[in-house]
Order: sequence, then C-alpha cells, then structure tokens
Amino acid sequence: MHYIIRQERPEDYREVENLIRESFWNIYRPGCSEHYVIHVLRDDPAFVKELDFVMEREGKIIAQNMFMKTVINSDDGRDINVLTMGPICVTPELKRKGYGKILLDYSLNQAAIQGFGAVLIEGNIAFYGKSGFDYASKFNIRYHDLPEGADSSFFLCRELITGYLDGITGVYQTPAGYYISDSDVEEFDKNFQHKEKLKLPGQIFN
Repeated sequence: MHYIIRQERPEDYREVENLIRESFWNIYRPGCSEHYVIHVLRDDPAFVKELDFVMEREGKIIAQNMFMKTVINSDDGRDINVLTMGPICVTPELKRKGYGKILLDYSLNQAAIQGFGAVLIEGNIAFYGKSGFDYASKFNIRYHDLPEGADSSFFLCRELITGYLDGITGVYQTPAGYYISDSDVEEFDKNFQHKEKLKLPGQIFN
C-alpha cells in the first residue's frame, strides 16, 4: 500500500469534489450532495483547514477527510467545544482495502495532537467502532432534534482527550454549513459530467 497523506491544497479542490461525487453517487439518495457540501464548507469559519486531508496513491487522490468545529450545548448552560467530521470517502475502486481506516486513524491522531477533545459524527458503528468510536448515548450526549426514545445508534462519539466529556450531558449541534438547499446542489452539479440519478434499495433519502 504505497500512499501519502497530506493537507488538501486549492489546486486539489476540483479533483476532490469529483472523488466525493463518485464515491457517494446514488448511495444515500438519488445522486448526491456531499461534493457540494465540501465546496461550501471550505469557506465556513468552522472549517479546520489544518485537518483537511487527502490520501494520494500513484499521483492520484484516492481518499479524503475533513473536520468542522461545533459545540455541545451542555445542560448546565455551557458550550463544550468539539469536532465533527466528513464527508470522508475512498475512491470506489479501492473501497474495503483498508485505505479509509488508515486515513481516519491518521486524521483523528492529528486532531488529538492539535488539542481537540472529542469528535461526534453520524456513521456506522461497524466501521467507526474499529477506530475507537462508541455510541454517543454512552457519553450522555443527545442528537439535536431527535425525538425522545428514537433510534440514535447512528450518532457516534470518540474522545480524543480521555475524560473530556466526563460530567457533561447535553445536545450536540450540527454545524450550520452542512444545511444546504437541493436547488443549490442541482446548480453546482451542472459543472460535472452527467451521471444518472437512481432510486435504489437502502437509500435513506429518496
């Protein structure tokens, strides 16, 4: 596995957006929006430029990951600074070969080195659990707007500083930059090669 991991550069933006588009297309919905999400987030004040990574193999970008600052609104009135993450992806032809976990573990380690205390994400415990994530409910952190008693198994957390969330209960807030309009996605997607949108079994949004 010959690769390098480095920070994303402006000249990478288009290649990375196309990588994300290829990786997410028709996975969670017909088409995808993740390539537009990162396009918008790069200019967001909460975007952590130092934790915006790509993985290169044979001169081609094959994977990427990025982080955003956000908060937990603690029940005692404090705002607890944390990170969220993503989109994270690997080029489709190299999925399930270990590259995603390598990049994930590297980027989490870099976040810890920079002093961030915890990362909260939406994801699959079967994958993220291998990199130290657990259910956020075990940390007494609730997902915003989720009705009481609803399934929260998608909501995961990893402490980067042991004990960072000790004694904290509260509500996690998704950064505002992740909320985008379908019309803006449609307009942005016109800049890319046409791909057919399909409604497929297992999609969350269709």
